[in-house]
Amino acid sequence: MTETPAKGDRIAKVLARAGLCSRRDAERWIAEGRVRVNGRLLDTPACVVTEKDQIVVDGKPLPAADRTRLWRFHKPAGVVTTHRDPQGRPTLFDILPPELPRVVSVGRLDLNSEGLILLTNDGALARRLELPSTGWIRRYRVRLHGIVDPGLLATLEAGVTVDGIVYGPIRAVLDGQKGENAWLTVSLREGKNREIRRVMEHLGYITSRLIRVAYGPFQLGELERGAAAEVTGKVLRDQLGATAEDVLEKTVRPPAARGPTPQTAASRPPRSRPNETGTPETGRPRRRTGA
Repeated sequence: MTETPAKGDRIAKVLARAGLCSRRDAERWIAEGRVRVNGRLLDTPACVVTEKDQIVVDGKPLPAADRTRLWRFHKPAGVVTTHRDPQGRPTLFDILPPELPRVVSVGRLDLNSEGLILLTNDGALARRLELPSTGWIRRYRVRLHGIVDPGLLATLEAGVTVDGIVYGPIRAVLDGQKGENAWLTVSLREGKNREIRRVMEHLGYITSRLIRVAYGPFQLGELERGAAAEVTGKVLRDQLGATAEDVLEKTVRPPAARGPTPQTAASRPPRSRPNETGTPETGRPRRRTGA
């Protein structure tokens, strides 16, 4: 009887999962002759390895892969969600707290948007959480310049096409109008590139501030700008359900999250009050109106 071979992963994925580098960097390291598997010097990334293989990088054994972990992070405005920016602008990964391991972001926020970004050390989990099939609602607090017509906002629930791009249903609720400025709560499921800004401009409004306050079941809560808080393994399993069985093989309860960084009350965005799990007791952020 033929023995079934053990399931493995490509070497670049394994190096990235161990937190040493990105998959692209791993391929470069292999080309530079820095990686050995079972004593053999690799000359191609087209190599599948299992947990039984001995992997050595720069003469040192590969460290054990960390358990799958997830963090909530409060992205400030003026920061791009990328590892490198050709224009030299500050990036999300330049400002992460130093205690975080190498992580990837779940989705993106554009340069001038702020609020909740999920971070994980597991690329497979990141891809899973980004899929539209997950069905998770992204919720935003949006400040518009202009006198807002609630009836016009209601038309977005049927979806809208702007410059040939089809956007799915968007629920936009006017929370308050003060002079020429209005605050909205906007909920959508896809979150295409600059979707809210483009759709609001299509309606005749200019978006002057955009804050993501929720990504599925995970909330911005009381996180200060530039601060991160780890989601516990229990909460992760509870929220992901069956998905957790695929990606959380070694999850254990993480240490308590570090405290937030200082920030003045005047600079804080609208937010909801978190409970002991780090998520708000109510799914709706505190109402705030005006500019």
